[in-house]
Amino acid sequence: MMNRDLYTRLKAYGSSDFYGFHMPGHKRQMLYPFDNPMGIDITEIDGFDNLHHAEGILMEAQGRAAALYGSSETHFLVNGSTAGLLSAIAGCTTRGGKIIMARNCHKAVYHAAFLNELEVIYWMPQMDTVNGINCGLPVDNLKKLLEKNPETQAIVMTSPTYDGVVSNVDKVVEIVHKCGIPLIVDEAHGAHFGFDPRFPGSSVGKGADVVIHSLHKTLPSMTQTALIHLNGDLADREKIRRYLSIYQTSSPSYVLMSSIDSCIGLLNERKEELFDSFCQKLTAVRDQLGQMEKLRLFTKEDAIKREGVALDPSKLLITTRGTDLNGKELSSLLREKYHLEMEMETPGYVLALTSIADTEEGFQRLTQALMEIDGQSAVIVEDSQTGNTDTGAGASMKGNETVMSIWQADQHRKKSVPLGESSGLVSGEFVYQYPPGIPLIAPGEVINGEILEQIRLAKAQGINVQGMKDYTAESIEILDDIRR
Repeated sequence: MMNRDLYTRLKAYGSSDFYGFHMPGHKRQMLYPFDNPMGIDITEIDGFDNLHHAEGILMEAQGRAAALYGSSETHFLVNGSTAGLLSAIAGCTTRGGKIIMARNCHKAVYHAAFLNELEVIYWMPQMDTVNGINCGLPVDNLKKLLEKNPETQAIVMTSPTYDGVVSNVDKVVEIVHKCGIPLIVDEAHGAHFGFDPRFPGSSVGKGADVVIHSLHKTLPSMTQTALIHLNGDLADREKIRRYLSIYQTSSPSYVLMSSIDSCIGLLNERKEELFDSFCQKLTAVRDQLGQMEKLRLFTKEDAIKREGVALDPSKLLITTRGTDLNGKELSSLLREKYHLEMEMETPGYVLALTSIADTEEGFQRLTQALMEIDGQSAVIVEDSQTGNTDTGAGASMKGNETVMSIWQADQHRKKSVPLGESSGLVSGEFVYQYPPGIPLIAPGEVINGEILEQIRLAKAQGINVQGMKDYTAESIEILDDIRR
């Protein structure tokens, strides 16, 4: 008998009553006809164009995507937003050049800095230190960084964040364009922006030079599908196109490209109807969850207090601060008792991702479960010594001391030491929670007690700590013979 354990388990999960408040944004729903994928899985045969030199049907499909988003030029990505970020950064810099990047960028941005041997200047976001949530990027701080680093070749920022906080992209565009510097916006989590006034506007319309969207995160499109939008003259488009051919597979999936085109077609035909229904559901859900007495829904007002200008209402972030539950425990309870799977769990909160594909039944199950937990399971703890006051990784987004660049650290001799004995040593590898994939520490940075405490807490609460050669996170690679 053929062993197809993965397929069998996926089929069983797909037909179960588990409901996913996580990627991909199609939520296992068919919002457009999409028959047997094997029947449309082809290669670059006559009449079907070539993604790496599109001049026919794929050029037309990419043109429809550009028209929908209002960009000058749009390319399909089948290797996810990662391929777009790698290509954009390589295309906007020279090897050994300097970039300013938000510290809360995805690991793909750090990998781009490594691959291109870039000198990195970090732009630190504001934090909700109570719950450990990355918030907005201070515009005034960017001005100061640019004054000190006039040779900067590109700015890279993430907006919205994984948690839905939107920074002031309009103001950033104004500042960097006065300096003649291209702005790359990782808007992976904002592919649904700009289609309804109840959502924030897209960075494409705000004048960003390069914008990357993960369709699969928040829209009905298959995993790995994404878009890169190019605008203006500051970004070297020809160079970015060249790197897209390097970082994308030479055998792009027509199944994935068809999913992108179908998603764009759906939005062109039904976006008003779909987003109106979605927004009505979200308003009802957020109003109901706003009545919780112990658990708490993160709000737009919370984001604005910390340099955010808006909050993506589709991100339902539930904090556990002050209760007897932590994020891991709340997520487990939702999974095991209510068969609801969250997108992310941290020591201080859980995150539910929603999209236009979510059903009324799914929203009702989530609100009923959270209201029940709030009324029965979550207990307000007065004693801070016993309550869930730890918020773990990201509790304060501070700059780590940097001894050398990421790529220089990669070339250095390394050795493994017990994690508990690494304070004051220089890391030889990345350490991050995934999701969201934001490094706690990067190669070339000094390990300190705060970082070790964040790792300890995450491990104690069952949160995934990745990036280290030792998957158990008991030891860490450090640069040999270097101590601070």
